[in-house]
Amino acid sequence: MKRFLQVLFWSLIPAAFIGPGTVTTAASAGARFGYGLLWALTFSTIATVVLQEASARVTVVSGRNLAEAIRDRFRGGATGLLVILLVLGAIVLGNAAYEAGNVLGAAAGAALGSPISSRAATALIVIVTFAVLWVGTPKVVTTVLAATVGVMGITFLVTAVMLAPPVGEVLRGSLVPSAPTGSGLLLLGLVGTTVVPYNLFLGSAAARGQNLREIRFGLTVAVVLGGLISMAILVAGTGLRGTFSYEAVSAMLSGRLGGWAGAMFAWGLFAAGFSSAITAPLAAAVTAGSLFEDGSGRWHARGPRYRAVWMGVLAVGAAFGLAGVPPIPAIILAQALNGVVLPFAAVFLLVVVNDRALMGDDGINRPATNVVMSAVVAATLVLGVSGVLKAAASAFGGTPTEGRILATAGGIAGVLLVPLLLWVRRARARGMEHRTAGTASRGEAAPAPKPRLPDR
Repeated sequence: MKRFLQVLFWSLIPAAFIGPGTVTTAASAGARFGYGLLWALTFSTIATVVLQEASARVTVVSGRNLAEAIRDRFRGGATGLLVILLVLGAIVLGNAAYEAGNVLGAAAGAALGSPISSRAATALIVIVTFAVLWVGTPKVVTTVLAATVGVMGITFLVTAVMLAPPVGEVLRGSLVPSAPTGSGLLLLGLVGTTVVPYNLFLGSAAARGQNLREIRFGLTVAVVLGGLISMAILVAGTGLRGTFSYEAVSAMLSGRLGGWAGAMFAWGLFAAGFSSAITAPLAAAVTAGSLFEDGSGRWHARGPRYRAVWMGVLAVGAAFGLAGVPPIPAIILAQALNGVVLPFAAVFLLVVVNDRALMGDDGINRPATNVVMSAVVAATLVLGVSGVLKAAASAFGGTPTEGRILATAGGIAGVLLVPLLLWVRRARARGMEHRTAGTASRGEAAPAPKPRLPDR
């Protein structure tokens, strides 16, 4: 029962990353390339487990959540102010963009599966989300999220199984990397829609007071189940032909499996948007509170400052929904912003978990974990630079090919990785230098390194 409750609690992570953006990106990938891009979801699921474990470990080992660790690590001077503004702006503004897509996607699902209008659905979603966040207790929030993720997971998994996809092709697509012509940016999009930056701050804050071994079990199971749901969405999109739209996916499923399948897709889309509509404002408030809390308690979960942040993020989603903005373009824009924000969060996390002065000998990353995290950071850098290049080309009227965008982004990311890895190396040595200097000043021998924790 204890392990089940851990999985239930950590379902807040898949609840956050499986939103309308995942439905749009994964279903589009299935429609265009069949099962060939499933391996990108395998990679991004593993990457999510690695990054979320690292962010939770920061809290358990150091006693500070990720936002607090960044604040303390880069405290003081223009650099410290710039880092705090960067994190705050990226997470809060990024979450506001996410919230617009979440509310619009949830409303689209509700309108697709019922006679209710999208504006009426938006109003209802905002009211219920407001009520859940206002109550604000972990038990209420996690119960609502777990129930929503359960409905969403059953919906998409049953739909995928009923389509009877060829098992061999599914396994090959899940395990054997391939990059069909024209799939590069979509591959990065699948990574970006699963490795969500605000989840790193949300998961780190949620880990406070918990046992690391139990966190690893609950987190891993919850994220893997979330990855399987994302794969099921991609499988459901393989039968679609022509221009992607939610209506087209629903009609395709209804035609192949019966009307119930179209209705299940609609309610799965609603559940994906609704669960993410709760987590995005919550993560923004948690991050802002962690950065600005000064011990006075003015940023507690029921205080006016904390509530003002999540209300502002929720208000952006409500404004977009009530204005009748088309959901798919807004969701694509939010995904693009995620691509720009994600590298910053991943880079800061990589530096923090390699800071020996903060994490100690037992808490810092092992070399194997650093290899995986570095690969994820490299992918996020390519994703972010690609988004910036596409935006710049569009602004200046250029039409570069996908190949040129990816090649340029890869070159820039490679150049950025060199100083980053040197930064990580200095962070790993920082605590050792402090310890050596301290013991030398007292005329003592440097202490032998502590043995690593058994569950590391």
